Amino acid sequence: MEATSSYESPLLTNIAEDGCTDLHGRLVSRKLRGGWKASLLIIGVEVAERFCYNSVYNNLLSYLTNVMHQSAATAAKNVNVWYGVASMLPLVGGYLSDCCLGQYTTIILSSLVYLLGLICLTLAASLTFFIPPPCDKTSFSCPSPTVYQVGFLFISLYLVALAQGGHRPSIQAFGADQLDERDPTERKSKSSFFNWWNFGISIGLLLSGVVIVYIQENVGWGIGFAIPTVAMAIAFSVFMCGTIMYQHKILPSTNPIIRILQVFVAASLKWNVSIDSQGEQNLSVDQGFSETTKLLPTDQFRFLDKATIEINLDHENRTNLDWRLCTVTQVEEAKLVLRLLLIWVSCLMYGVVFAQSSTFFTKQGSTMDRRVIGNLKIAGASMQNFITITVLVLVPVYDQIFVPLARSITGNKRGITLLQRIGVGMFISVISMVVAAVTEMKRLQVAKEYGLIDMPQVTIPLSIFWLLPQYILFGIADVFAVVGLQELFYDQMPETMRSLGIALYLSIFGVGSFLSSFLICIIEELSSRGGGQNWFADNLNKAHLDYYYWLLVALSALFLCIYLIFANCFIYKKEESNVYRDEEIS
Repeated sequence: MEATSSYESPLLTNIAEDGCTDLHGRLVSRKLRGGWKASLLIIGVEVAERFCYNSVYNNLLSYLTNVMHQSAATAAKNVNVWYGVASMLPLVGGYLSDCCLGQYTTIILSSLVYLLGLICLTLAASLTFFIPPPCDKTSFSCPSPTVYQVGFLFISLYLVALAQGGHRPSIQAFGADQLDERDPTERKSKSSFFNWWNFGISIGLLLSGVVIVYIQENVGWGIGFAIPTVAMAIAFSVFMCGTIMYQHKILPSTNPIIRILQVFVAASLKWNVSIDSQGEQNLSVDQGFSETTKLLPTDQFRFLDKATIEINLDHENRTNLDWRLCTVTQVEEAKLVLRLLLIWVSCLMYGVVFAQSSTFFTKQGSTMDRRVIGNLKIAGASMQNFITITVLVLVPVYDQIFVPLARSITGNKRGITLLQRIGVGMFISVISMVVAAVTEMKRLQVAKEYGLIDMPQVTIPLSIFWLLPQYILFGIADVFAVVGLQELFYDQMPETMRSLGIALYLSIFGVGSFLSSFLICIIEELSSRGGGQNWFADNLNKAHLDYYYWLLVALSALFLCIYLIFANCFIYKKEESNVYRDEEIS
C-alpha cells in the first residue's frame, strides 16, 4: 500500500526534509532511504522496461506482415493505432498513480500486467495453434489467420500497451522523487537524474534495436519475445528487492484533479467580483498540505485569483464551500497547469517531426545504397540507432562538461534554464528537417541523373549514410528538448500531480504521431487532385518528400515562434518556504 498521511515515526536523525515516508507512513531518514542509490536502481529497471517495449514495437510491422500475413497497409494501420493508444495511455496511468493508487502500487500492478502481456505474446509467437500456416511458395497464397489467432495476439499487444501506460509515468516520477527536494545538494543533482534517465533508456533502445531485431529476423519470433519477457521478470524482481531503499510521497487527501477544477468553478462563480477586493480574505493553507508546499501568488492569469475572494454568498453555501472558495496555493497550482498546457501545445509540432525518423526517413533509406563494407548492408530501419548512439555520447558530455561550464557563466544550477534547453532542441529539430529536405532533393537528383525515376525497385547509387546528419541532429535535439520537457513537466507540475506531468509530456509524442498521420492524409488528398503527383507516392522517386519536409520546416519554425512567446511569459513555480530554490529566468 502507498504511504498515507499518518505519521507513526520513530525518532530519526537526518529526516527527509520533504516529508517522505516508508510504506507504512513513517518518516524516513535520508541515510537509509532514497538518494542516488534508489534512483539508479530505478533507472536500471526502466532500462529493462524500454528494452521490452521496443522489442515489441520495433519489428511489429514485420511480424504482422510476415507471420500473420496481413497486407502492408493493414499492418501499418494496426501498428499506428496500437502505438497511438500506447502513447496516450500514460495519461490514465498518471491519473491512477497521482490520484488513486500511488506510484509504488501502480508500478507493481503495471509490471504484473506487463509480464502477463509479454508471456501471452511469447505464446502467440511460439505455439503453432496461435500461428497461421506459412505461405505457399509455389502459388504465393497465404492462409489468413483465424479470429482466435488475431484476437489472442492483439489482446497480448494491448496488455503490453496498457501496462506501459501505467509503468512509464509512475516509475520516472518515483525515481525523481527519491531525491529530496528540500535538501539543496540533492535538489541540485535532480537535473542530472533526467540526463542519466535518458542515457539509461537509450541503452535499452539500442539493445532492442540491434540484438532483438536480429534474433527475431534470424533465430525466431518466439525467442525474440521470450528474452524481453525474462528481462521484465528480472527487472520486476530487482524493483521489489529495492523496496527497503525507497521513500514515498504522501498521497493527497483530496484528488488533485478535483482541486484544479474547483479553482475554475469558483472563479467562474465570482466572475463579477473585483480582484482588488481580495485584501486579507484569502485562505492561507490547505488541509493536508505542509508549509513547505505553499505557493506564493503570481500576477499571471489574475482572473483565477477570484476563487480566493471570500464573499457572503460563500457562507450561505457551506456544503459546497470547496467549490466556491479556494486557497492561494490551490489557485497557483491551477496556474501551473495552465502554463504547462501552453508549452504543451507549442511543442506538438516537435512531436510531429519526431515521428518522421521511424517512417519516411526509413523509406528513404530503403531506396539508397545500403552497403557498409563489401557486401555487408545496413537495414534502413537500423539507421535510427544513430539517434540513440548520439544520445548515449552527448548525455555525459552535457551533464559533466556543458552544465558546469554554462553554470559558471549564467549562475543557473542547470547551466541554462529548462525553457532555454527545450528551445535549443526545437531549433535543432528545425535544422534537422532542413538537412532532411536538402538530402531528399539530392536523392531525387541522383535518381533523375541515372534514369531511375520509373524504376523504384533499383537501388539509387547514393550511400544511405547521406542520411546520417539528419539522424545525428535528431539525437542532439533529443538531448536538449526531450530531456528538458521531461524535467519541466515534472518540476513545474503541482507536487501531487507529477506522474500526470510525465504523462502529459509523453502525450506530446502520441498526439504528434496522430497529427503526423492527419497531416499526411490531408496533403495526400490535396496533392492528388486534378491528376497531380501525390507527394507520398509508392514510387519515392516520383514522390515529393522534399516538399513535405520543407512544409515541416515552415510549420516547425512557426511553432518555435509560438513557443518563444509562451516561454517568455512563463513564470516558474514560487514556493514560500523554499528559500534555496534557484529562480529560473526564461
